[in-house]
Amino acid sequence: MEAFTESLDSSSPRRPSPVFLPSYMPRPPVTQQELHVGELDLDFKPEVVVNIARMSRRGGEKKDVSTSNNMDSDVKVDTTSGISLLKYVISWWYLVVIIATPLVFLPIFLCVDEKHQRQARCGYVIAVMAVFWITEALPIAVTSLAPVVLLPAMGVMSAKDTSAAYFNDTSMLFIGGLLVAIAIEVWNVHKRIALMVLKIVGAEPKCLLFGITMVTWFLSLWISNTATTAMMMTIVQALLQQFKDMNINEKSKKAITNGDLNSDPKSTDALKRKQDQELADAEFLRLSKALSLTAAYASSIGGIGSLTGTGPNLVLFAAAQKAYGDVNLKSPVTFSTWLIYCLPMSFLMILTLWAWMVLVFLRCKGGCLCCCCAPEANKKKLEKVNAMIRDEYNNLGPITFAQGTVLVSFTLLVIAWITRDLGGAGGWADWFPPGLSDSTPSILFGILMFVLPSSLPNIFSRSGETNTYTQVTPLLKWSHVHEKMPWSLYLLLGGGYAFAQAATVSGLATWLGEQLLVFQSLNQWVVLLIITYIVDFATEVTSNTAIATLMMPILTQMSISLQVNPLFFTYPAAIASSFSFMLPVATPPNAIVFAGGTVRVVDMVSSGFFFSIICVPILVFATATWGNAFFHFDQVPKEFIRNATSTGQILRS
Repeated sequence: MEAFTESLDSSSPRRPSPVFLPSYMPRPPVTQQELHVGELDLDFKPEVVVNIARMSRRGGEKKDVSTSNNMDSDVKVDTTSGISLLKYVISWWYLVVIIATPLVFLPIFLCVDEKHQRQARCGYVIAVMAVFWITEALPIAVTSLAPVVLLPAMGVMSAKDTSAAYFNDTSMLFIGGLLVAIAIEVWNVHKRIALMVLKIVGAEPKCLLFGITMVTWFLSLWISNTATTAMMMTIVQALLQQFKDMNINEKSKKAITNGDLNSDPKSTDALKRKQDQELADAEFLRLSKALSLTAAYASSIGGIGSLTGTGPNLVLFAAAQKAYGDVNLKSPVTFSTWLIYCLPMSFLMILTLWAWMVLVFLRCKGGCLCCCCAPEANKKKLEKVNAMIRDEYNNLGPITFAQGTVLVSFTLLVIAWITRDLGGAGGWADWFPPGLSDSTPSILFGILMFVLPSSLPNIFSRSGETNTYTQVTPLLKWSHVHEKMPWSLYLLLGGGYAFAQAATVSGLATWLGEQLLVFQSLNQWVVLLIITYIVDFATEVTSNTAIATLMMPILTQMSISLQVNPLFFTYPAAIASSFSFMLPVATPPNAIVFAGGTVRVVDMVSSGFFFSIICVPILVFATATWGNAFFHFDQVPKEFIRNATSTGQILRS
């Protein structure tokens, strides 16, 4: 699941935004903690992301991308070499943003009458935070702490109420789910699943692409999108190396067979062989790009399929709970209802992704829909790749007691999430007093990760076996959690909860809703299409979770003002904020793939632009069909209309 790894850890060195930092300015390396790859058994070096980005942005000039063993030492300023005056001045950009932004937005409340001061001051705080989030002048997590200072100082909300908003039931749901996800990573369960599927589908390019697509999609439903992409990229690189070796061996065999090692390079046969080799190299490059881009895109698509899959999902979950709770209604958004709406939609998108990659990069050779139609000669050549996959899987050995325990625990947790509330048809929560939520089983299984042993106790050994006593250790240790848990995400979510509450109590949300009545003349589906495309492209240059946090309170009030269901705009917008496919800086999975050196920015933009365009119609189609049939998006509960009317009358008086 995506523990929103785009938000930087507050303990990390300050990093200028890659969007606003000039290409000639030194960039500190990405630390392992920021990408939350942690203790995964991977060869991937996260700091290479920035180094390769430097080469790409400087026209491909060769740079030394070797990294220091001590990552922290890389961020020290070299005072001996010196820099030019221009670079020195530009290095102060973050201070300019931090100082200038609050001054520029002062007229928001200075030029407003006393009657609307509270709303204006709340709007001032949100505007300042939005700029800091987008530019990353401060680390995203640090910016998320600003409401604790600004909201009480501006008289919008007390420090006690602001601080209390930072941690709630949604946070507990995410913590429990992440504890189980971390156990999956620690015991390499995800790698076993990936290699098992690839072993089944085989090495034929379209089959291999399909296997990579589906495995990445499934794993990112439950564990971090970044960790999923990093692991899949190591597998992809190993597969590509086998294909590369296969092409080199084929070329050598042809040269020896034809006896033309010393032949005239200008002869017809030599030119034909050169053209054939160039064609083979081009096909290999397209396959490399297809597999790499698929690893990034499929992880982002998988994240929207489950409630705990990525940060924006939790932002919507919390916003729905608050909106419905304010009118004394129960939120219809639960883990099971999320699967009903988003899982089929995510599956449609992942099939579209595979078809698009086959069409653009593999050129539909051998038939687009058949994975088993490769010529017999090609099947023999692919056997080496199949053997490599089998060897990698066999090297994992038999499934261990710890892996089996984690798999069973994970399966039981998903079943508990789904069956707690079956959308009005009852569930196991009815057996207990009222008050249980999805966070209850989440925390229960999270605690069990520290209770269940990682090895079968010796008392259960079969008779006749020699018992060698070893120390009993649980599935998880706190050191695993300390390194892999994205603590900055909770600050980001908490900051969003705080100013969402401030927007409600100050009346800003109601005022914004009234201003957005200009859209009342437009068809609501057209408005939805416009909103999702705006969010879709905005998320390319800022944090997915940050843009969702900014939009949720505004869209909730807009929905009520236009007398449509509060989820009608917020639900699709939250999902659209995960459509980050166009730029390496848009999301960590894109950065990881870009670091591989195979994918250029133009490749990501061209393929990602299409996918960003096509995903929105799929999203709207899902909303209009099975989403509307289940959530009744075309109906607004009367409690919202009654509450909006009374609130508007109070504010006008």
